[in-house]
Amino acid sequence: MKIAEAVKLIDGQFFWGEDLADLEIVSACGADLMSDVMAFVKDKVLLLTGLVNPQVIRTAELLDIHCVIFVRGKVPSREMIELAESSEIILAGTKHSMFIASGKLYEAGLRGGGNRTI
Repeated sequence: MKIAEAVKLIDGQFFWGEDLADLEIVSACGADLMSDVMAFVKDKVLLLTGLVNPQVIRTAELLDIHCVIFVRGKVPSREMIELAESSEIILAGTKHSMFIASGKLYEAGLRGGGNRTI
C-alpha cells in the first residue's frame, strides 16, 4: 500500500511530505511508547502515534520509518515538522483514534509485523 492511500483511508491530512507519499509500506505499528516502536519496527512501516514531541521524529529517523501519522487530531509543532523535513519523514494526521485508524488500515490489507498486529 502506498502512504498516500493509507492517509486517505483514515481521512487524514498531510503536515509535510505529501509529494513523497507514493512510497510503498507493507506494515504498520501503533504505539505511544517509543520503546515499543523500537522493539517492533520492521522495514517499510508506517507509525501511528498519539505522542507529539521531537522524540517521535528522532525515533523514526533512527529506525528508518518514512511516515508518522498522528492520531486523535494531534498536530506536530513547527520544530517537529522542520526535523521531519530535514530527514524526509512524511508527517500526517487523522482525527480518528489509534484503534479506529489501525482498524481501517487493517481492513484495507495492511498488517503488522513480527509478533504484534495493529
